[in-house]
Amino acid sequence: MSPLGNDEKRSLLQIARRAIESALTHGAALEIPVPTGNLAASQGVFVTLHRRGRLRGCIGRVASVEPLAVVVADCAVAAATGDPRFSPLEIAELREVQIELSVLSFPERAAPEQLQPGIHGVIVSQQNRRGVLLPQVAAEHRWSRERFLEETCQKAGLAPDAWQNPDTCIEIFTAEVFSESDVAVASQSPDGDGPAASADA
Repeated sequence: MSPLGNDEKRSLLQIARRAIESALTHGAALEIPVPTGNLAASQGVFVTLHRRGRLRGCIGRVASVEPLAVVVADCAVAAATGDPRFSPLEIAELREVQIELSVLSFPERAAPEQLQPGIHGVIVSQQNRRGVLLPQVAAEHRWSRERFLEETCQKAGLAPDAWQNPDTCIEIFTAEVFSESDVAVASQSPDGDGPAASADA
């Protein structure tokens, strides 16, 4: 997939907000016109919600066979209503919510030393346990490579040093990260119109 243009970023953010509005107001899924261009690409994405500067929900898919626009809508609703760390978002809160999208590259298996905190996100998996952390998490906390791996292991329910186990799979990915504060997104809806996972952001 080629880099997203500003119009495509704006469209995806509008889809995310309208999908949440539709779910909270009408209990219905948003009807999305047939996507084209990058919005039709099969791409993983995480939707992160912040309210008053604090995390309010984050759900995504590392990979998907569905169009990006559809995955954004699904994950936006899941972040608002299905993140087990938070109570479901109330419609009155939505005006205070800032939406951030992280569009993921395809994950690639890597050795620990290939992980570059702040550039790569990481997936640590062992048997049926898996943890995912986005690139911006390490950057925000200024974590070292080892700390980033330890935190991802703990998110997977593994021992902090499980990343050193040869049976542990480490995958890295990059993400194109943007939010409503980065691009001009209309405050009102425009006219017309793999399993989910959570990742701290």
